[in-house]
Amino acid sequence: MKALLHPARAVALVFLAAILAGTALLMLPAAHAEGISAPWTTAFFTAVSAVCVTGLVVVDTGTYWSTFGQVVILVLFQLGGFGMMTVATLLGLLVNRSFRLRTKLVAQAESRSLGLGSISSVARLVLVVTFALELAVTLLLTLRLHQAYGLSWGEAAWSGLFHAVSAFNNAGFSIHADSLMGYATDVLILLPIMAAIVIGGIGFPALSDLRNRFRDPRHWSLHTKLTLAGSGILLLGGFLGLLLFEWTNPGTLGPMALPDKLLSALFASVSARTAGFNALDIGALTQESWALHYFLMFIGGGSAGTAGGVKVGTAAILALLVIAEVRGRTDSEAFGRRFSSSAQRQAITVLVLGSALIVLGTLVILRETDLPTDQVIFEVISAFGTVGLSTGITADLPESSQLMLTLLMYAGRVGTITLAASLALGEHRMPYRYPEEHPIVG
Repeated sequence: MKALLHPARAVALVFLAAILAGTALLMLPAAHAEGISAPWTTAFFTAVSAVCVTGLVVVDTGTYWSTFGQVVILVLFQLGGFGMMTVATLLGLLVNRSFRLRTKLVAQAESRSLGLGSISSVARLVLVVTFALELAVTLLLTLRLHQAYGLSWGEAAWSGLFHAVSAFNNAGFSIHADSLMGYATDVLILLPIMAAIVIGGIGFPALSDLRNRFRDPRHWSLHTKLTLAGSGILLLGGFLGLLLFEWTNPGTLGPMALPDKLLSALFASVSARTAGFNALDIGALTQESWALHYFLMFIGGGSAGTAGGVKVGTAAILALLVIAEVRGRTDSEAFGRRFSSSAQRQAITVLVLGSALIVLGTLVILRETDLPTDQVIFEVISAFGTVGLSTGITADLPESSQLMLTLLMYAGRVGTITLAASLALGEHRMPYRYPEEHPIVG
């Protein structure tokens, strides 16, 4: 019992409890548009996708689920992105301003706060930023949908709220069958959604640092600098790559005017890093763009935010480690700071285990289907990175393959949190060290 109460394991167990509760609710006749119970596999897949803020679906969210079912899905991805332990922390704040050490450790395990003393501050920041930004985006989308697309105020408000919450939590769920393809050239729809995706995906420790030292970038933490710099490089690289690969593609950017090409390519670059919305037909992308998506989806966004993937900080640490090794330097460093050996080991562990899960998932699904390898790889990385983009094969997969995707979604959302926290909380120094020897590498 004591082992189950380990803070990192508690995060995984609470996420699992939310999935099971969501599955039960989605199986109710009231959750189905036709008033009949949904199969448990459909309800389970949808619940996992929502709690793990992924967005992969096996049925059309807007037509298969009733309003009640859609509300359940919204609540699930709000909780999944918001953070189960952050919710518990906030409830604790309402009751008592003091925290037991275990409560702080559990909250720290998920929020990845830099110190136990910052838990309350980070929790409050999560609350304020989440609801303020979701409300602002909801209002903007509601006005636009009502005025430009003729939706009634009620329909516009529900669509605006659903997509605003989905965007901030990087969930990728849409009540439109074609996601956001109908708004591919509408800057007043895509721009607020992009803002919500980016801010939600930066991560709350970085947002907390920016709040406290916004005008003093020299004193930003190394984590914040790596996250912002890495995110900027990935967004710009994805944008330029998609423009290059899709410029003349008749199924995507080819027929568009220049401003629309720029807008759609930028949105695709932002969304590829775990948001899961698509304004372009993913199935019509070139294979080069699919390969670019593999890379962007695998890395994902910032730590302790609503994004998935192995995280920008992890990728930055590994890239700088390689650069240092190539240059013959003993230390890996950035912005005048040296990375600790423990951070480098943790980054390598996350990368290797994440890659192993993707290889395993790909092999399992390839064995069970006759689908092209590139499409299967896309789907697997999308699931592990909790992205939600799809080439259109998810609904056609056999149930066993769909269950494999649910395992990848759970591992991608909860496994990285649990693993990273376990490594950090479980680190201890050995009382002795063996003699060193250098085996041959390469």
